[in-house]
Amino acid sequence: MSERIKVRIKFSKHGALKFIGHLDIMRYFQKAFRRSGIDIAYTGGFSPHPVMSFAAPLGVGLESDGEYLDVELNALESTEEIKEKLNEQMAEGMEILSVVILPEKSGSAMAAVAAAGYYISFRNEFAPPEGWQSAIERFLARDKILVEKQTKKSMMEIDLKPAIYDFRLSSYREKDCLYLMVNASSSGNIKPGMVVGALCRELELPFDTAWLMVTREDTYLNKGTEEEPCFAPMDAV
Repeated sequence: MSERIKVRIKFSKHGALKFIGHLDIMRYFQKAFRRSGIDIAYTGGFSPHPVMSFAAPLGVGLESDGEYLDVELNALESTEEIKEKLNEQMAEGMEILSVVILPEKSGSAMAAVAAAGYYISFRNEFAPPEGWQSAIERFLARDKILVEKQTKKSMMEIDLKPAIYDFRLSSYREKDCLYLMVNASSSGNIKPGMVVGALCRELELPFDTAWLMVTREDTYLNKGTEEEPCFAPMDAV
């Protein structure tokens, strides 16, 4: 039996597809591979399924320019051909952006996630009073940014400060917004609403995560160390 080849696929998700949950996205890609004719590898046993893993599954209602999927193939086609064949199967709002071959001993996409970047804006009717963005610098200057986070077992207080790598004014698609990069690893997994909510509470402003429009800018791995991180998009392998 020939050795399998692992590839990492980067894709974007916009429009109505943002309302599709993670399990449905998995099934969507399984069907796309079958229809494309790409020779994807399957597990053994009585119920074989495609060998694939997603990096940091996106929440329902969020759009993204940087989602990742690792798959194992039985035979290697050119990465450009894989990209073209999959894009032929994509619905409107979903696009394959890149396909790269992974090193032989690379870990799974999920295990490699270190951080995620987001573009964040408020829906027009829920925008805070003008000038609130100027408080970001003061907010980040705090020694600690304490919030409550729900875990599987209980509610616990955590400090967001070490998990915020970047937080500033930015623009996306020619509109003003916030840019936020946070710890997205399995041990951190900070959601953008937690940070923006903490900022609003600092300013004594009302807040609800449903008021936000969020687009994931990209998902990152860490090529440096925990003390001196060097983040790179997950297809930079």
